[in-house]
Amino acid sequence: MLLIEALGAALLGLALSGLAVRLLARRLPSSRTVLLSGTSGALFGAWLTDFALGPGHTTVTATLLGAALVSAVVLSLLLRPAPGQRRRTRRAPFSLPSGG
Repeated sequence: MLLIEALGAALLGLALSGLAVRLLARRLPSSRTVLLSGTSGALFGAWLTDFALGPGHTTVTATLLGAALVSAVVLSLLLRPAPGQRRRTRRAPFSLPSGG
């Protein structure tokens, strides 16, 4: 059962990271980095979910859901700001200009 969960998590992470590379190529680093990060994030998510649920759980779905969530979080950390979207820095409300 553990082998099926690990293979499923690795394939799910590879699929998610491949989709991210295809859709968000301009905002991500190299595709090798994205594919490796997504797959390793999914494997870590599967392990973490399996550890949290304990030895008696029998659902592969919960493990794969945890793997997908952790993989998505890892991939979201790799995103860069979109080109052309510059945000102006604003002062905090009610702040006084420094006299310098």
